[in-house]
Amino acid sequence: MSLIFLTKHKATYSTYSHLKWSYQKEKYMSNLKSVFLETHNIRNLYSGFGQFNFNLAKALSAENEFLKEHNVVLNCNSDSAKKELGKKLHYNKYFPITRYPLFRIREKYSLWHSVNQNTKIEPFSNDIPYLLTVHDVNFIEEDHGKRLDFRINQFKSKIERSRSIVYISEFAKKSTHEHFKIPNIPEYVIYNGNTFNDNSMMSDNNSCTNYIPTKPFIFSIGKLVEKKNFHTLVEMLMFLPDIELLIAGDMNTAYAEMIKEMIIKYQFEKRVFLVGTITESDKRFYYKNCLAFAFPSLREGFGLPVLEAMTYGKPVFLSKYTSLPEVGGTKSFYWDNFDAQYMATVFLEGLTTFENNKELFTSEYIARSQQFTWENAAKQYIEVYKSIL
Repeated sequence: MSLIFLTKHKATYSTYSHLKWSYQKEKYMSNLKSVFLETHNIRNLYSGFGQFNFNLAKALSAENEFLKEHNVVLNCNSDSAKKELGKKLHYNKYFPITRYPLFRIREKYSLWHSVNQNTKIEPFSNDIPYLLTVHDVNFIEEDHGKRLDFRINQFKSKIERSRSIVYISEFAKKSTHEHFKIPNIPEYVIYNGNTFNDNSMMSDNNSCTNYIPTKPFIFSIGKLVEKKNFHTLVEMLMFLPDIELLIAGDMNTAYAEMIKEMIIKYQFEKRVFLVGTITESDKRFYYKNCLAFAFPSLREGFGLPVLEAMTYGKPVFLSKYTSLPEVGGTKSFYWDNFDAQYMATVFLEGLTTFENNKELFTSEYIARSQQFTWENAAKQYIEVYKSIL
């Protein structure tokens, strides 16, 4: 037998073995139940939905026992997200056209998880078991006219096709029931995780690529929109001399321009700083080095920055509205109204209380922040998936 024959035979056998293995793997994978997560917002990790999608997916990628029997498929175009999430998950390429009924995704997944109430991406078939996660129904108060009508009808459609509903807070559940008729289906509350529970990053807070305050400063973060109520912090500064205010978040809004005008009006150019979207490293720097964290938001489905600040044991000042008391707990300080002098009084009294009991407050803040983990959230979602499947 010639060497050429043996070489060709070996190559042919190798090709046959590879094809056979690929076929067996494909057959095995096709027999697994598939869970599709509509996560196209993962492309924008500066947004709350983007962070939710990414961190839930990351936690699910660590659930090896579940992944042995289920394909978890993400609607995702982000190469950086795919690289970090790894090969245990599967990825569907997202096309904007799939938001239109005629072009909806036609694959027959075992379960479709709509990971937020706003997404327009839906399955083509109404027969696919459907899970909806509700973050909030703020659009009831924020939208008007035809846009509000569209959002209401869109949300009702999601509710009607749902086998189960998950809310990210008890407040989100309560407010949804106040505005919508919910069918007799299983409902769950699964809290978001705190991304800062990764202790490997806790020490990486000694440098900042953005503005570094020169005085004690209050930190806040979020997209600069009216519901965040940031302007009240600017007004409060009139009664807090020698303290700076630093606000991070998307500034491409009319509300941001209004705050800039306030800064000029009060001559706070050297005391109030809008630093825009920031890196994770800079965010951690500000949490670590701030005098206090303030979040006077009027409408929150959860309020993740509250937990992030608590991770560093910082005194936390919040509005008493919506979900914030639920997340902030008993050791946070709350504003009942937004009169500037009243807010300053609550702030100074809260700081005094914190400093007089610093060890107690710090330890309780940190302990509370550690109660909220993405690992726990993923395990709870898996139980919901199983109950539907």
